[in-house]
Amino acid sequence: MTENPDDILTRLPARLKEARRAKGLSLEAVANLSGVSRSMVSQIERGESSPTISTLWNLTRALQVDFAGLLEEANSTNQIEVLRKSEVPSIDNMGQNCRIRILSPPEEAGGHEVYDIEFDKDGALNSQPHARGAREQLTVLEGAVRVTSGTAVSDLQKGDTARYAADVAHSIVANGAARVFLIVKNA
Repeated sequence: MTENPDDILTRLPARLKEARRAKGLSLEAVANLSGVSRSMVSQIERGESSPTISTLWNLTRALQVDFAGLLEEANSTNQIEVLRKSEVPSIDNMGQNCRIRILSPPEEAGGHEVYDIEFDKDGALNSQPHARGAREQLTVLEGAVRVTSGTAVSDLQKGDTARYAADVAHSIVANGAARVFLIVKNA
């Protein structure tokens, strides 16, 4: 049975946006990698513009995704979505001496976010207030860290968990090398 072209055009914007977020790339980064203007990438993701085959090809190459896979209908039943360690998006330019791996699906950004953070010796992640009512839950997997939320300060060891307000300035500072599992829940 042939698919309706309108169905494909309806799915395409969301699929491109998912692929970009899964790679942890900004609109600007995709534009630089693909040669497609930032405004055009944004218009395509919002469904305001239909890309030419050439534009779509450039975007799929930049995002390292399968051209045909973007157009296929998703079948999420009876399957397990696996991201290998090398495929998990990461943020390396945030904080000081730390690597942040994004474990939550891109569509949950701004809602319920999950991170694996590795700190080198004396690494730190200082954060500005998130949205009103935001909370974080942090579990220390290795090493020790100091968590600050507003004026509250707590030292945590391996196995300890802390829950705290994230709608105030807050930070995680490693005492030596450390690794934490962080859940951010925005209100």
